[in-house]
This record gives sequence, structure tokens and C-alpha cells, in this order.
Amino acid sequence: MRDLRSLDLNLLKAFDALMDERSVSRAAERLSVTQPAMSGILTRLRDSFDDPLFVRVQRGVEPTNRALGLAGPVKQLLHDAAQLLQPPRFEPQLAETVLKIACTDYALYAVVTPFLTALRRQAPHIRTAVLALDETRLQTQLEQGQVDFALVTPDFQAPDLHALNLYREEYVCALRSGHPLAAQEELTLEQFCQTEQALVSYHGGSFSGVTDQALAQAGLARRVAVSVQNFLILPELLRCSDLLAVAPQKLVAGLSGIKTFAPPLAITGFTKTLVWHERSHRDPAYRWLRQLMAHCCETGAVEST
Repeated sequence: MRDLRSLDLNLLKAFDALMDERSVSRAAERLSVTQPAMSGILTRLRDSFDDPLFVRVQRGVEPTNRALGLAGPVKQLLHDAAQLLQPPRFEPQLAETVLKIACTDYALYAVVTPFLTALRRQAPHIRTAVLALDETRLQTQLEQGQVDFALVTPDFQAPDLHALNLYREEYVCALRSGHPLAAQEELTLEQFCQTEQALVSYHGGSFSGVTDQALAQAGLARRVAVSVQNFLILPELLRCSDLLAVAPQKLVAGLSGIKTFAPPLAITGFTKTLVWHERSHRDPAYRWLRQLMAHCCETGAVEST
């Protein structure tokens, strides 16, 4: 027998058709090729297996003993190859995998928490690991499968990544409901600048953010008394002090004991973006998970503020 390493699936499909049809013309019609092309394929098959395989009879062709022995294994091989080419089925209720998400604490609250609520209901066997976002390592983490999804801003760019903008976030002014300014309908720019404030510094230690950039353009400044690195501590910090904070709306909207105002100046918000690597882009499970997260955001790292 000749070297079969160059034997392709198309030849095996032709062999299978000849076995089923016992006719060169009918096999050609089944494979949508011309009869001369089918005869050429049969020649290649004979050369590959060093056997006539099919001999002409009065009404078509009949397989040789060698062909009869090959028929079962070839049909099984074609079936297995077809299964390999079929995209795997994904059934959320039965799925068992681990999803790794990197995000800030703000995104954990605003995006991941409602997503997990829906996920536990629809895919109860999927486990989720939430990791702290480190943009300096994120590209490598995504490439190596240490992270599946990351929640970032559109400023983050890296090769071989796909991105989906989930929503646009805006900033509001927040303070405790018993604050001396809470009874007002709106804040004046003067009051805003004179009231001591708390700020979230994503990288830690900064007393300046996008709000201060907006104020500087108007020749103004504010009084930042406290800088923290985590968003989730901010509501409690406001409840126990007379501090004011410029915070993402989703973080403080509807919270007990917190009053919000529209900022007295224009402060640029941000877009929350989901990114993932090419390696999982076509996986049905991860496609379903992305769609679920996007749906949760529809129904439903942050810069220093």
C-alpha cells in the first residue's frame, strides 16, 4: 500500500459515495462533480490503496474485498471528522466551567454583581472567579487564559482582543441625606468648590482627577480632603461624614442615606467596555456569557474623580 499521509477527506468521501451508490455516475451526482472528474478521483483512490477497489459490472461497479474491508472504517472516520467540524453545543443549565473576570471594584458592583445573579439562575454550574484588574498584566493574562473577560475603559488597547461597549456612565455629586446641603434642589458651583470632598484614585494616593481637570479649565479648584483607592467604600464614607464625592451614577443611585445632584459643571463620564481574547471569540459558551452580560447591562478602570 502506498503512503496514505497525503490522503484527504474528499477522496474518502468519494470512496464512501461509490460504496453506497455502486455507480460512478450516481456518485458523481451525489458529490456534485462531473463523471470524468469522478473517474479521476477513482484513479487516485486506486493508486493510494494499491487496489482496484471497484470493478466494472454490467450495471455499475462492485467493490473488491479490499474495498469491503475499508467501508466501515472509512464511514466511521468521516462521521468522526464531521463531529469535529460541528460547533460544540452549549446548554447553560448543564454547563460546567470556570469563568475568570478581571475588573475594578466599581465594575464588580455595577456589572458583575447583576451578571452573577442572572448567571446563577440560568447556568448554575458555572463557577466565576473575580480578579482585581491589573492593566499592566492584562494582555498576558488574556493571552494565556488566566483571564477570560476584562471590564475596562476604551483607552485600553492590545493586539488580538475583541471589545464590546456595554454602557456609558455619567458622574453625579453624592453626599449623605442629612448633609447641610441635602435639602437643596441643586448645587451651585461655589458650594461645590467650597465643600470638602472625597475622591477615588484608581492607582492610589492622588488628590486630583477628571473633575479637577474640568475645574482648572474654568480657573477654579475644589477642596479634596480624602483620597481612597476603592469605590465600594465611598458610600459608607459619605454616610458618616459631611464630605461630598463625584461618583459614577450606577454606584450611588438609589442607595439608602445618599442624596445625589447633577454636577454644577460638565464632567466627562466614561464607557465601560468588555474585552476578551481571540482564543475564546468563537466559543459558544463564552459567546453566550458575553451576550448575557450585555443584556444585564442593557436592563439594569475608572478614572480618578
